Order: sequence, then C-alpha cells, then structure tokens
Amino acid sequence: MGSTGTVLRELRGAQKTAKGVSLYSRYVNRPTGRVFAAVAYRIGLSPNQVTLISATFTFAAVVAVALVRPSWGLAAAVYAGLVVGFALDSADGQLARLTGRGGPDGEWLDHVVDCAKMILVHTAVLISFQRFFDLSSQGWLFLPLGFLFTAVLTFCAGLLREQLGKAAVRPVAGGSGPGPVSRARAVALLPADYGVFCLVFLLLGDRTAFRVGYAVLAVVHALFLVAFLAKWFRELKALRTAD
Repeated sequence: MGSTGTVLRELRGAQKTAKGVSLYSRYVNRPTGRVFAAVAYRIGLSPNQVTLISATFTFAAVVAVALVRPSWGLAAAVYAGLVVGFALDSADGQLARLTGRGGPDGEWLDHVVDCAKMILVHTAVLISFQRFFDLSSQGWLFLPLGFLFTAVLTFCAGLLREQLGKAAVRPVAGGSGPGPVSRARAVALLPADYGVFCLVFLLLGDRTAFRVGYAVLAVVHALFLVAFLAKWFRELKALRTAD
C-alpha cells in the first residue's frame, strides 16, 4: 500500500470528466472527496462503507433540521454535516475507480442514498417550517413540497437520460472523447449544484433570511429543471433519429 501522497496522485488520474460539472464540484467537492478517498483506502474501507458513512453525516444533519430549533449553532452543524456527506459521496466513487471494487451494487446503493437525501432534506425543511417558523401564511408549507418535487424529478429524469442514452449509443471506432470543458458552463451550473444548495443552511440562524434564500433556490432549481428537461428530450430524440 503506497503513501497517502501516492494514493492522491493515483486518484487524480482516475477522475471522471469535468464536463457538465459546476465549479464547486470541480474545485471543492471532488478534491475534498479525493482526500477522504485516500484516507478510506489507507484504512481499508470499501466504497460501500464510504457511501454509508456519507449517509450517516447527511441524515444526521437532516434530522437536526427537523427536530432542533433553528439557531446559528445549528446552522453551522447542519452545513458541516451536509458538506462532509457530499464530499464522502464523491469519495466512494473515486475509491471504487482506484481499487476496481465498484459494481452494480455500489452504484445502486449510491443512487438510493442520493434519492433518500433529496427527499428527506426538503421534508425536514417542511417539518421545521411547521414546528419552528412564524409563518405569515400556511402557503409557505407548499414551498418545500415544490422544491422536493423539482429535486426528485430532476434526479430521476437525469438518471433516465444517462441510462437511455447509454443504451441507444453505439460505440464508434475512433470516436472523440467527452469534448472540451466549458468554464462558462461550469459557472452557470453553480446555482444547481448540491454544494451550493447546502450553503442556504448557514442562514438557519435567521429564519426570515433562510426562508427567502430557500425560496430563491427553489425558483432557480425549477428554472433549471425546465431547461434540463428540454435539453435531455432533444438529446434523446436526436439519438432516435440518428439510427
């Protein structure tokens, strides 16, 4: 087993393409996940174990949102739990590529945890709104439900786009790679990045600021959903007409 520095260098060479990845994931989450993956490799953890540790951090933070009265201390703790969980979510895949121990079971577990995370984080906000927020109208309770719908539909539609696209595309000899990485696109994707979404929980110490920030992100994610659905539909339709 090599040194941690050697493992980090090997992990850098086993990264997925940066195409379609926001600046946060590229320069913050993936590098942090790489460190976690190196540590996990050194102590002998499997990718699935890293996935479960990621889920533990994330779900602990989510439970805290639902059960603990908002405060600045809670805001810092929740943000830390969500961000560490997100970095570990990157680490499991990096560890799998490094060790060759990935497989359908690991990919399935990762998707299940991701889906559960999306459902529970917005459900926790809904519970917190009902228990701890002095809402001017009960209509605010529809906000987390709408954000939940947007998040789950984006996740499921994106996953289907990926799987159906793989099934439809035939390997082409001498075909090109994933294409150049656009920095402008990486910047544009920042509002839709889960790591940026986690930042809103730093506002939990001020309930009005949190509610406004959460509402703004909900609108932004809804707009991204419309754009993604149109893009993915066009791409899949193009694959059909190309046959």
